[in-house]
Amino acid sequence: MKKASIETAVGLFVLIGILCVGYLTVKLGKMEILGKDYYSVDAQFDSVTGLKVGANVEMAGVPIGKVEAIALDPERQIARVRLKIQSSVVLTDDTIASVKTAGMIGDKYIKLSPGGSDLILKAGDTIIETESALDLEELISKYVFGGL
Repeated sequence: MKKASIETAVGLFVLIGILCVGYLTVKLGKMEILGKDYYSVDAQFDSVTGLKVGANVEMAGVPIGKVEAIALDPERQIARVRLKIQSSVVLTDDTIASVKTAGMIGDKYIKLSPGGSDLILKAGDTIIETESALDLEELISKYVFGGL
């Protein structure tokens, strides 16, 4: 009788330990399995050279989301970027999205500049006002070959 209660206690302890490890794995891995703390909006760019899925989305220097997907719009031949934004952040329809570089040769990220409109973007809406990435190679080639 006493052996069964000890085995049950050990089993519960092991189960709680496994659940704790699973919880920490999800939290430290920044995975979102439970809850909807984000919403997605799209942005259209002429060029997103160097931008990768998983790049940060920042507003006023504060990370507020991630780049969820990058695809080519076959009709308009432009880049369509899906941004995953924290639900606590409210974006207006005149928000400006820019592709920026962290440092001189750093990773690319999306910088959002807030607008002054009263119209709020909802999940699935599109940011129209965008600034594409600065292509340093193109600028250098224009300068070297007399394009400027």
